[in-house]
Amino acid sequence: MQQDFALRDGDFRKISSLVMEATGIVIDDRKRAFIHARLGRRLRALGLANFGEYRQVLDGPDGDTERHVLLNAITTNHTSFFREPHHFEYLAKTVVPAIIRNKTESKRRLRIWSAGCSTGEEAYSLAMTLADFQLPLANWDIKILATDLDSSAIAHATAGLYDAERAQSIPPQFRQRYVTVQPDGRTSMNTVLRSPITFKPLNLLNDWPMRGPFDIIFCCNVAVYFDKPAQRRLFDRCADMLKPDGWLVVGHAESLQNLTDRFDLVGRTVYRRTK
Repeated sequence: MQQDFALRDGDFRKISSLVMEATGIVIDDRKRAFIHARLGRRLRALGLANFGEYRQVLDGPDGDTERHVLLNAITTNHTSFFREPHHFEYLAKTVVPAIIRNKTESKRRLRIWSAGCSTGEEAYSLAMTLADFQLPLANWDIKILATDLDSSAIAHATAGLYDAERAQSIPPQFRQRYVTVQPDGRTSMNTVLRSPITFKPLNLLNDWPMRGPFDIIFCCNVAVYFDKPAQRRLFDRCADMLKPDGWLVVGHAESLQNLTDRFDLVGRTVYRRTK
């Protein structure tokens, strides 16, 4: 019989505050059951009796290591290949052709950042979209940076192996060309997809070590977890990291309205930097 741990108000506030300080993610009472479920498993793994003892671990000599485990445990990694198809359609029909037209012979360079890439499906979806431009993008210097707070998600993404059911959201023409079904039934991303992508752990609230500038930033379903001040800082930093006319793509539940005046809306949750 599994032990049921009561999540007292003080423990919940302490954990919520720690997560907010470390990641910018806002955890209110609506997430209480989620936190209880995710961390209850961790308490059982550590052999602890209650959340009070878990707080002692967080404040103890192994606190840094356990806080890292905590953040991995509560980070939501819901994603899928081509999660919002209209983004990739806009990329293929509008953004990439515009980049190809405007690049000179000596500057055939394309840089994309998948910020909050989770287990990598978004980054590989980007790579598939670009791979379909085989001739127009031949001999281009193309790199995709994919980052996430969750180190275990980054490890999963780097491996490039996915259960068969997850691959069902890949359009059939891409599935036939760019992925391989392994003997165990899992789906493996082919080299043509893996080679341009670099997966790295990154906390978006901390310093960003990359120099940029990027042509395109996908920052989908990330800001929705932040409060308004953190959203403003995030989008202004994205503008700084983009080329002057670069594109920013956000999630269907997100908007830059009343947060920044540095972008114009040019598509369905697709923005272009103007300032």
